[in-house]
Amino acid sequence: MSRSWMEGCRLGLAVVVGIALATPAHADNGAPSGPHYNLNIIGVSRGKTSPMVDSERHTVFVGLGRDEVVESRIYLGQGDFQVCDGNAFDAAFDCTGTRIASQGAAFQLPSPAGTTSYEVWARGLGKPGGKATITTCATDPLTLEIVCSTENVVLVRNTGKSTFKNVTNELTSLMVDLNGDGILERIALFSGGLQDFFWQYDNQQLRLAQLRFYLLP
Repeated sequence: MSRSWMEGCRLGLAVVVGIALATPAHADNGAPSGPHYNLNIIGVSRGKTSPMVDSERHTVFVGLGRDEVVESRIYLGQGDFQVCDGNAFDAAFDCTGTRIASQGAAFQLPSPAGTTSYEVWARGLGKPGGKATITTCATDPLTLEIVCSTENVVLVRNTGKSTFKNVTNELTSLMVDLNGDGILERIALFSGGLQDFFWQYDNQQLRLAQLRFYLLP
């Protein structure tokens, strides 16, 4: 296990105040045990103005939404787990400081088809009544059209205890029919001839989505 991974885990654990550390596998909060990287997606009603491109950040700010759904984009790059740009309200910059979109946040994570295997777990937190839908999308370089997965993650904050669920497939791949033969195929992030991957985050009053990334043996 790399030093950068362990340092990222310690930083992630330090940033989440009031949330339990790793618990026994699939206990009360449903999450596995073991070291993990935390990513908090926070919905806010007013846009942020600071750049938020420091490498130690474990939070991304997106639109909150109220009477209607608000869409934000979190652009995805390949590398160690890291928030490159935590502000989805202004221009998006990757972890090298390169501007990649006129608006959006940016997050870096390993390729699921590479040597680092991991799972992604998610839950909704905050005031009851919120809901968010996360869909993995990319650009087809041949047509320059945006294609989005037929799968998505729906996080609903109900009253009572909020539990994690495994969202690995939905957030690390797309189920799409690229060649038009009517057959869906699964394409991993950063593969399949697609480019400019991002999570489309459609929010309606969910104040906090918590994602955890667990390395597999």
